[in-house]
Amino acid sequence: MRTLDLALLRNFAVIARTGSISVASTQVGRTQSALSMQMQRLEALTGQALLHRSGSGVRLTTAGDKLLAHAESLLAKHDEILADMRGTGLKGSVSLGCPEDYSIAFLPDLLREFCALHPDVELRMVCAPTSELRPLLHRRQIEMALVSLPDPAGAEVIRRENFVWVANAAEPDLLDQAVLPLALSAPMTLDYRAACDAMEAAGRRYRVAFASNSLAGLIAIARSGHAISVLTRTAVPPDLYIVSAGLPALPAIGIALEFAELRPPSAARALGDHIAAVLPTLACDARPISRPGSPSPALRGL
Repeated sequence: MRTLDLALLRNFAVIARTGSISVASTQVGRTQSALSMQMQRLEALTGQALLHRSGSGVRLTTAGDKLLAHAESLLAKHDEILADMRGTGLKGSVSLGCPEDYSIAFLPDLLREFCALHPDVELRMVCAPTSELRPLLHRRQIEMALVSLPDPAGAEVIRRENFVWVANAAEPDLLDQAVLPLALSAPMTLDYRAACDAMEAAGRRYRVAFASNSLAGLIAIARSGHAISVLTRTAVPPDLYIVSAGLPALPAIGIALEFAELRPPSAARALGDHIAAVLPTLACDARPISRPGSPSPALRGL
């Protein structure tokens, strides 16, 4: 009777997650040729072609997708059983995706306690917009992700966030311009659409003067005074101002946690439970809005 080697399945899962035998070889400490031979052996055992190979990397076949689901479930249960029998804590690795706003505002608090409780769990982070995180989840290159949803009242939402206009003054001179310059992120992101929809609904003329996929880039442009940007409220740094007067209101969004698998590995499941419990309890920014002529307040960004 043929049996599946757990080591083969574990290396197969790493290749599927990275999309590259070369990258996977550095993670598992084997040569590329050794990993290729292992995958050939796994294909022989299953009687199926598992990987499409090309010059740009590898991707899973339909049979490969099916095997990966079984492999991840089996490996997670194996690690769980071993940890339970040894009386040890949770082990393994977790790949978490997160938009940059949330990584700055929430991750220090979210991960501090989790890492203290589970020091043997290795965390790998990917910072990207929701529109880029979902394909990574679909390809199982990350196991879980915090994502933004346009409906803040959805059943899957674990926290609500507000978009705000941000500038280097509470009432910047830019508001007097006939065409308001904005600094926004990629067109497919929720903040970009929220800003444009709000301006168009209010009949306010605007132009996207600066574009940046980096939160640091948007903050830098707002600091320069050349444009007004849009951030989540908790991501506003203490030296910038939330602008309300003279601009249309922006919507709220929801934050949800999504997994690549219906049955995530034990480490991912534990981190997900921790995030779902802690994220709603994190303090929300209560920053006052400064007025011209008043001293700059001593504010602390969340």
